[in-house]
Amino acid sequence: MASDRRVGTVAALGAAQTLAWASSYYLPAMLAMPMARELGVATPTVFAAFSLALLVSALLGPFAGRAIDRRGGRLVLVATNVVFAAGLAGLGLAQGPLGLFAAWVVLGIGMGSGLYEAAFATLVRLYGRDARGAITGITLIAGFASTVGWPLSAFLESHIGWRGACFAWAALHLLLGAPLNASLPRGTAVSGVAVTSNGETRIDDRDPIAAPSAAWLLALAFAVTWFISTAMAAHLPRLLEKSGVTLTGAVAIGALVGPAQVAGRLLEFSLLRRIHPLLSARLAALMHPLGATLLVLFGAPAAVAFALLHGAGNGILTIAKGTLPLVFFGARGYGLRQGLLTFPARIGQALAPWLFGLMLARWSADALWISAALGMTAFAALLVLPKPSP
Repeated sequence: MASDRRVGTVAALGAAQTLAWASSYYLPAMLAMPMARELGVATPTVFAAFSLALLVSALLGPFAGRAIDRRGGRLVLVATNVVFAAGLAGLGLAQGPLGLFAAWVVLGIGMGSGLYEAAFATLVRLYGRDARGAITGITLIAGFASTVGWPLSAFLESHIGWRGACFAWAALHLLLGAPLNASLPRGTAVSGVAVTSNGETRIDDRDPIAAPSAAWLLALAFAVTWFISTAMAAHLPRLLEKSGVTLTGAVAIGALVGPAQVAGRLLEFSLLRRIHPLLSARLAALMHPLGATLLVLFGAPAAVAFALLHGAGNGILTIAKGTLPLVFFGARGYGLRQGLLTFPARIGQALAPWLFGLMLARWSADALWISAALGMTAFAALLVLPKPSP
């Protein structure tokens, strides 16, 4: 019975996360160009507003995590649905650059308190150190956010325009996202004991190990891997073209990254769940450098291998960002700590499209040597981390 309730919680939170990611992080890819045309700004200006939203989310993350630690995630996540709806409605009403940037600031507030970090903190609040499987579950579901979001945004834009698409996404947050998050169990914490509304308890009295050094190493690994992930998401088709792949081939191969991410998460959920999450994170951190090296050395024939390796590694690392802070520091204060650990990563995420774009313009496909070196830096940080006792 308890397992059935947990499955329902994971399904509801995973669906709500799919909506949140599709209507925020994945929105500019489909709507930036028509938005820019009508507002009379350059397309990079829309992405600059998006980067501002990522910076706002970085600043807000620790505060949202602390709120979840104190009050549980249900109320926070429902509130973010309202914030997302307001930001999307503001975007649909924007008449110029000022309205554009203001709307993305509001969306940044929603992103800082309503995406994976908040969902992970919510699950840890409910299930303590047993949350690893639940964290994997929601990333499996929300891994299809781009698969759902990009076609739906394109469909809405072609039928009711980009403004109508923004209003439709806003309505979905109020009509679908808020009820899904409202269905989550209510949890309250007393001295490290989480008590859910159905009477389950999860106790976590673990003392953090090597807190300062472990925290810095994790923050470094997260920042580097988020930078790589966002850089590839922004520039992958162009990067593949510079490696000798045709435009049609680049689009087709780029589409493999999403399924590869889900495959990586399925691997984590099945085979890798039997090993320590630090070991699976180390394995995942090596996948981008390996794929990047193959692509630089062999060009177009290695493009599929690169997409699959990068995607699978990124999928596993998404889970590691939720589970590693849990196994190193325990469940108590998880939300605040998660927000602090991912703060540098969010800054790197905001800067990645611009910085890697400069690298790509200067060094063409050889820019992958930089991303491969960064990936090895993340691996080295994870390698230095001592495996905590179970």
